[in-house]
Formats: sequence, C-alpha cells, structure tokens
Amino acid sequence: MTDTAFATFVSPEFVRGLPKAELHMHIEGSLEPELMFELAQRNGITLPYASVDEIRAAYAFSNLQDFLDIYYQGASVLQTAEDFKDLALAYFRRLAADGGVHAEIFFDPQTHTDRGIAFGVVMEGLLAGMDEAERTLGVTSKLILCFLRHLSEDAAFETLELAKPWLNKLAGVGLDSSEVGHPPAKFARVLRAARDLGLKVVAHAGEEGPPAYVWEAIDVVKVDRIDHGNRALEDAALTERLVRDGTTLTVCPLSNLKLCGVPSLDVHPLKRMLDLGLKATVNSDDPAYFGGYLLDNYLATAAAVGLTRDDVVTLARNSFEGAFLTQAEKAERLARLDAYVAAH
Repeated sequence: MTDTAFATFVSPEFVRGLPKAELHMHIEGSLEPELMFELAQRNGITLPYASVDEIRAAYAFSNLQDFLDIYYQGASVLQTAEDFKDLALAYFRRLAADGGVHAEIFFDPQTHTDRGIAFGVVMEGLLAGMDEAERTLGVTSKLILCFLRHLSEDAAFETLELAKPWLNKLAGVGLDSSEVGHPPAKFARVLRAARDLGLKVVAHAGEEGPPAYVWEAIDVVKVDRIDHGNRALEDAALTERLVRDGTTLTVCPLSNLKLCGVPSLDVHPLKRMLDLGLKATVNSDDPAYFGGYLLDNYLATAAAVGLTRDDVVTLARNSFEGAFLTQAEKAERLARLDAYVAAH
C-alpha cells in the first residue's frame, strides 16, 4: 500500500484521529513476540523458539487451527496478575495511538485455568490494566469472557461458575476457538444461563463455519452481536435478516487475510457489507499474530477495497452503536465523533 494509492480514498491522518471503538480483540492475541520473551524470562519458561524473528516466521498459517496451535503455546508465558496487566496495557497503548477510545476485549479463561492459573489471577491482572488505561490514556473498556468451543459445554458451565464472583466486572460472554464442527447451538444452554445472569452474548460465526452457524447464533443462541459473520453474505435471506435486525458484525479484515478466509484484501467483503446496509465494524482480532492493530485494519482495507471517507465514518459510528455502552455513553462518544468529522 502506498500513500499515493491510499490518498485516492481517505487521509490516513483523518482515520488515525477518528474516535473509534474496537469490539473484537482477543487480549491473548495481542501478545507480541518481544513481550512473550520478556515474560518467559520473568517466569523461567523455556520457549521452543530461539528469537523474536523465529516466532514471527512461525506465523505462516494456512487455517484457523494452525494459528490456534501457536496461540495457545504463546499464552503459556502468562503466569501472574502482573503478566496480564502488562499484556493489557501494551494493547491499550497501541489502541490509543490508533485513535481508539473504547475497547471490548475478549479473554479465554480456560486457556489459563486448564494449566493451573487461577481465574482470579487473570481477572485481577486484566482489570488492573483496564483501570490504568482509563486513568492514563482515557481509553475505556469492557471485558467479555469467551468459552473455548472445542471443549465441552460442561466445561463452559464450570467456567461460568468460576466467573460468578466477578459478574459485575464482566460485560458479556462469547464463543471462540475452532469454529468448524462446533456450532453455536452446542453451547445454547450455557449461553442462556449467562444471559439469565445479566450478561450480553456474542459468538464467532461465519468465519470458517457456514451461514447455518450464523442462523443458529441469531435464532438459537440469540446473540447481541456476531463476531466475523463474513459467510452470512452467501445467504441472501440471512443477509436481509441481519440488516433488518441491525445486528452488529465485528469484522476482522487482516485476520481474514492471514487465515486465508479471503485470497487477497482487495476482494474482502467489507465494502459490500456497508453497501448492503449491514452494521459492520473494523477490528484486529489477534493483532500480534495477524500483522496489524486497529488502524492497520482500517487503512489497509480502505486502500484495498476503496472505502470512502463516509464509509470510514460509518464504520466508526457502527463501532460505538454496537458497543455494550449505555445510551448516554454512546451519545457522548458519537458527539465526539461528529465534532471530529465536522472539524476535519
């Protein structure tokens, strides 16, 4: 991508300064190789890689499972509350530099509890990082607990039980990990239980899984947002339903490219989603692994598919409207967005 090519569409400086939220980012997926090595040394862990460059070379994924294998391996360096705080703060600093003012971050407690890390250790560390980010960077955030869908629903219920003392610190629950073969309906009971506890519900659907998984997510699970949702476009009736319901899609363009969901970014469906009236947003998913944080996703996709200034503003607006904020909080952020657009 060249500055000349990008300038045809919208100024990178305008996009950077545009207030925006990120609604689909796995905090474990923001673990950069440098921090991975630092935490490994801090905690006396030997990694199977000799250097940062060797780790980056391993990020040549052909599918979601290839990525997940190294993702879980990297998470092993996270041992203490301090580690999780450092991880969160590193992400929030990047988000603030990208013009992000709010984030709703996913975390995978089972990735940690299954290796002996207490649920409370994870929560204390992430919450400390979130508090410091709001205090020092002005970035607000919410926390979404994700169940690993390659595990059983019983295991998810056990994790929900661990979460009960922390309910007032959680905004919602979600489903992530291996999608194919693990449809949303597999977790319908536990997600219903979470909703009964007052939590919002989201689910990865239509990333690698078929449109049928998106139908399940909205009709069986009754999600508040769809994470990814790209393959919904293969079903016209489903697309119309999502438009009619105003369902937010948390789209992750560079992730789709890295995991071979699209052969190249210039055929990514984001522009088509907007043209169809879908409430799409831009997000980074697992930025340390997929080669780009929030701004990178905006800029690269805008250049590749020809997003206009109005398109980019719509994406930012959608990110606030789809957030799990109060109406007053949304209004404040949307007013800030409108003021920025009017001034630029």
